[in-house]
Amino acid sequence: MSANRPAAVVVLAAGEGTRMKSSTPKVLHAICGRSLVGHVVAASRELDPEHLVVVVGHAREQVGGHLAEIDPDVRTAVQHEQNGTGHAVRMGLEELGNSGVTLDGTVIVVCGDTPLLTGETLKKLGDTHAADGNAVTVLSAEVPDSTGYGRIVRDENTGAVTEIVEHKDATDAQRAIREINSGVFAFDAQLLTDALGKVRTDNSQGEEYLTDVLGILREAGHRVGAAVADDHREILGINNRVQLAEARRLLNERLLHRAMLDGVTVVDPATTWVDVSVTFEPDATVHPGTQLLGATHVAAHAEVGPDSRLKDTSVGEGASVSFTVADGAKVGPGASVGPYAYLRPGTDLGPKAKAGTYVEMKNATIGEGTKVPHLSYVGDATIGEFTNIGAASVFVNYDGESKHHTTVGSHCKTGSDNMFVAPVTVGDGAYTAAGSVITKDVPPGSLAVARGQQRNIEGWVARKRPGSAAAQAASAAGQESDGEQ
Repeated sequence: MSANRPAAVVVLAAGEGTRMKSSTPKVLHAICGRSLVGHVVAASRELDPEHLVVVVGHAREQVGGHLAEIDPDVRTAVQHEQNGTGHAVRMGLEELGNSGVTLDGTVIVVCGDTPLLTGETLKKLGDTHAADGNAVTVLSAEVPDSTGYGRIVRDENTGAVTEIVEHKDATDAQRAIREINSGVFAFDAQLLTDALGKVRTDNSQGEEYLTDVLGILREAGHRVGAAVADDHREILGINNRVQLAEARRLLNERLLHRAMLDGVTVVDPATTWVDVSVTFEPDATVHPGTQLLGATHVAAHAEVGPDSRLKDTSVGEGASVSFTVADGAKVGPGASVGPYAYLRPGTDLGPKAKAGTYVEMKNATIGEGTKVPHLSYVGDATIGEFTNIGAASVFVNYDGESKHHTTVGSHCKTGSDNMFVAPVTVGDGAYTAAGSVITKDVPPGSLAVARGQQRNIEGWVARKRPGSAAAQAASAAGQESDGEQ
C-alpha cells in the first residue's frame, strides 16, 4: 500500500459530450480496447484509493452499467443537472458522506475523458501534494496551443499558483499563457469539502467551477501548488472524433513502444494496432497491417501478419499466422494459419497443425500435425493427430434446426471435395475417396467411397450442341485420332 494512498478518487463523467455527435455517451467511446472512462478508472486504481467514485449524469444508466461491468467496486454518484465541475465533485463527496464515509486525507479529482493519463503521473501528483504540504495541488502542463483550456496564473515573484482562469473568462494576456489546467487535482479532503460550499456561480456559464476552490483556499491562507506533467499529451481531453483518433494513435504508439522495449519486433508501428489487454513474449514478431485486440497473446518466436486481425486469440511459440482473421481461437506451438484463413470462436489448432488458404474453422479441435490445407470449412468437429483433410472439404454441421458434431480420427487421409454430414465419425487410419458424401460412420482402417459410378455418353456433344466450338474441337480431335490410326 502506498504511503500516500488517497482517501478517495473522484472521476468526473457526467457530461453529454455533444461535440462527439453520437448516441453513445462520450466517456463510453473506446480506444485500444477500453472506454475513455475505463482508462481513467484503471489509472486511478493504480493509486489504490480507499474509495473510487465516478460522477455520472448524461445517460447515467448506461454509464453506470458499464462501470459495474469493468469495476464492480466503483461507486457512482449522480449529477442530475450539469452545473459545473465544482457541483459534480460536491455530488461525489455527498455520495460518500451519505454512505457513512468520513474522508481524511487526500482526494484526487480526475476527468473521465482523459484516456492517456497514467497512474504514474497521478502518483507524482499525490507525492508532490504530500511533500509540499499543499491544501490543493493542480496537475498542469505546458502545451503548444492552450486554446480552450483553463490557464494557470502564477505569482510573478514566487511562482505560486494564484488562480486558474477559464478560457471564456480570460483576458488577452491570460490567454497567452501556455501552462494549462489539466482538470486533475489533489485536495485536502476537509478543506475541499468546506471550500465547495463557498463556490459562487457569477461567471459566464453560471456554473460552479472547481477551479474557484483554489482561490478560496489561497485567500484563507492555505498553500496552493502545481505538479507539471512530464508529457503534456497525457492530459489531452476528448471532445470530438478528431481528438478521439489522435488519442488512439498516441496510446497505440505508447503500447507498441513498450512492447518493442520488451523484446517484440514490430516491423511497421504505423500500421500495427493493439489493445491495452494484448500481451507478448520476447522475440514475437508482428508484421505490417496487423490488429491485435482483446485478450490476444503472442508467444515467443511466433509471427503474426501481415494483414491479420486477431481478437481474444492465443498464438503459440513459433506459430505463424498470416492474412488471417481470428476470434476466440487458440493456435498451438509451431502451427501454421493462412493465408486468408478465418478462425472463429472455439477453434483449437494443435501443435504443428495447419489451417491453410481459404480455410474457415469454428468450434473445432484440430490435433497435432493435422493439416487442413485449403478451401475447406471445418465446423463443430474434432480431428485427431496427423490427419490430412483434402481440398474443398465441408463439415456439414447444420441440418436447418440444430448443429451436429463430426469426429475424424488420427492418421486419416480424406479425399478432396468431401462432404462430412454430421453427426458422423471417421475412424483412425481411415481413407475417404475424392468427391464422397460421407453420411455413415467409417470404421478404422477402411476406405469409404460414396459417389456414383462414372459413365460416358459417346457423341453427346455432336448431337446436342451441333456447330458449337466444343463440337468442332471434338470433331477435329476425332479426325486426328483417325489419321493416327
